[in-house]
Formats: sequence, C-alpha cells, structure tokens
Amino acid sequence: MKLKFQIFILLFATVVFSQEQEVAPPYNIKTVTFSQNVNNTIPFFRLGESFNLQFDDLFGNEEDYYYTIEHYNYDWTPSQLLKNEYISGLDNQRIQDYQNSLNCLQVYSHYKLSFPNRFNQIIKSGNYIVKVYDDEQNIIFSRKFIIYEDLTSIGVTIRRSRDMETIKHKQNIEFFIDYKDKPLQNPKENFKVSIYQNGKFSNAIHNIKPQYTIGTQLIYRYNKETQFWAGNEFLNFENKNIRAASNAIAKVTTGDIYNTILYTNEPRKNKIYTYFPDINGNFFVTNFNTTNNEIEADYAWVYFGLAADENSLNKSVYISGMFNNYQISDEFKMEYNASTKTFEKAVLIKQGFTNYQYTLVDANGKIDEENAIDGNFYQTENEYIVLVYYKGPAERYDRVVGIARQNSTEIKN
Repeated sequence: MKLKFQIFILLFATVVFSQEQEVAPPYNIKTVTFSQNVNNTIPFFRLGESFNLQFDDLFGNEEDYYYTIEHYNYDWTPSQLLKNEYISGLDNQRIQDYQNSLNCLQVYSHYKLSFPNRFNQIIKSGNYIVKVYDDEQNIIFSRKFIIYEDLTSIGVTIRRSRDMETIKHKQNIEFFIDYKDKPLQNPKENFKVSIYQNGKFSNAIHNIKPQYTIGTQLIYRYNKETQFWAGNEFLNFENKNIRAASNAIAKVTTGDIYNTILYTNEPRKNKIYTYFPDINGNFFVTNFNTTNNEIEADYAWVYFGLAADENSLNKSVYISGMFNNYQISDEFKMEYNASTKTFEKAVLIKQGFTNYQYTLVDANGKIDEENAIDGNFYQTENEYIVLVYYKGPAERYDRVVGIARQNSTEIKN
C-alpha cells in the first residue's frame, strides 16, 4: 500500500506540475503567426499593446474556430490565477474575423484574432498560451506568447566565449538588472530571468541566479551558464513573384499549384563564415502585384535540397524557421536520396520572403546544435532577448517586469 501511495503521489505531481507544451497544428492549418503592424513578430508584447494571431485553413470551408487564453507561471506550469484575474471580459469566443482567399490556386480561409478585442483584454503580465478549438471543442493548435511590463532597467552585452574550445563557436550573454528605487522584496531571490536567441523557445536559457549585487543592480556575468551556440546566418528564398526564378530559386513549374524548386544547398560547417543579411528566422508573406497579402498571397510547394553524405550525418534533418514555428515533425523531415546524395523535401509554404535553416535532430528527438549542418560561428548575427520575472512573497503569479534586446553585431571579446 505504501508503494502504491508513493506511485500515486509521483503520478499526481507529474500531471499537476508538468510544463505546458505547444500543440502543433494539423496539416490543413498553415502560416500560424503573431503579428503587429502587418509584420510577423516574436510573440513578446507590452501589456496593453495590440497584436494579432493569424492562420490559414487550407480546407477553405469557413469553419467555426474558438479560442481560450490561459495564464502560466515562469516555468510554464498553470498559474493560480482565476480567469477573471488576468482577463477583463470573457474568452472561449468564436473567431469572427475571417476571409476566403482571392485569385489563388490554393484555396484557403484566413483567420485573424485581435488582442485586445471587444470581448476581452489581458490585464496582467506573464506567460500565456492561446488555444484554438473547433466547434466540437477539439484542440486544433496552441501557441505561447508573453506579456511584459517595463518596470526595470536591463543592460545586455554580447561577448565571445572565454572557453578556448568554443571561443569561435559560441556567444555569451552578460547582463544586469537595475530595479532602482522600486519597493521590491528580496530581489536576489524573487527575480527570475529567461534568455532567448532569435525568439526561439526551444533553446532558451532559464533559472540563472545573479552572481552578486552592486547597489540596486543584480549582476549576471557568467560564462558557460549563459552561452548559446552561435549558429550561422539563415538561408532564404523569395517567391513574391510566384512565377519567376531568382537567386535562390532554380526553376518554377506548375501543376495544381506552383512548384518552387530551390537550388541545392551545401553544408556550410567547414566553410569560411560569410555574412548574409537575414531576418533571424522570420518570414514576410507578400505577393508583389496584390493589395491584400493576407488573402491574395498564394501557396507553393517549395522543394528543398541539401547535398550531404548520409553516413556523415547519421541523424535526421528537418527544415525549420518561424514559418513553421521551428516545428520538428514528419511534415518537415527530409528524405535521403541515395542516387543524388541529397536530402530532399517539399513543403507547402505561403509565398513571400522566407528564412529557413536545416536542423539536425538525434534519435531521441533532441536538436543537435553543437554539430549544426551549417556550423557555429561567433560572428553570426543573432538577436538576444532577456526577460525578467518577479514574484513577491505575497503575490500569486510571476510578473514579467522587464525586457531587453541586444544584437550580436556588437559582440565583444
């Protein structure tokens, strides 16, 4: 009986305190993105700001979709707040803003959910997940986003690694938090931080404690604990003119929809670093001869090719970027063609300008950044974001009280 009780407690703790993960959308849901002022953006928003969640349904049959908003702790476990404590109004509403595609070979319905809206407004900072359901309350997908307040001052410096083994391959984040004259209790223990590289949730660094304090400043000058593999510049293609080839596009063919066939890429790991301007994994939906890109941009089958010796990799290769939320799934897994010695994959992508990268994943599903196909170069241009959380002794949730952004183009030795 004692053993059974211990097992029950362990299972209960696993269920109650497990971190919430995003639910990937099904095949028919495409181009899920947060946006501000038309442009896709990393989903970190100031409290009170307006932003949108947008997506396409390739079935194009004007389905009824509903959404809920849920608040989470720093570690993405459910917070103790009741819904009416972080939302003014009601969620679980139908998404009413949708339009059908216009003059496109690929039919789709485009949905847009605005925040705030006439039904609800988020009134507290913190970690959030928006969940989208069908009319039978089956979850279709979910996406994380973060709401922050500007209550602290944060200074960030990007440096090369001090470890000689990784000095050419990693970037180190140093920063301080200055809470000035704000009445915060025991800030050294009650502050928490998260560090993001290009807004990715998959390789973010959490739970870093300050090393020491100077007056009202908390100082974080770690080396290994705050390092990221630098990676390489993202690859890109532009098919805003969906009928034309370009620098990255070898040819275009037609079928039921357009086929965009890219030039075969070669691994850049053993090559000299070359700076190619990118948008750090982002993408822009655009059709050069239309006025409403949301519904007039078409979809194309984009054919990717990566020249590689299968034996030298011995791992799975995926195509990733913000266009698919860096999703690791069979839809984006490349197949090896032994006759051409090339990894190949066709992916359905909305036309425009798209950043992408080849991601190496081991048999356990873990992303292998150290042995990245395109290498790691300390010169790589990355954007780093530091988010600061605070939870006082009498508070019931983790507030996000500050944000800072820094680009590695200003990297220091």
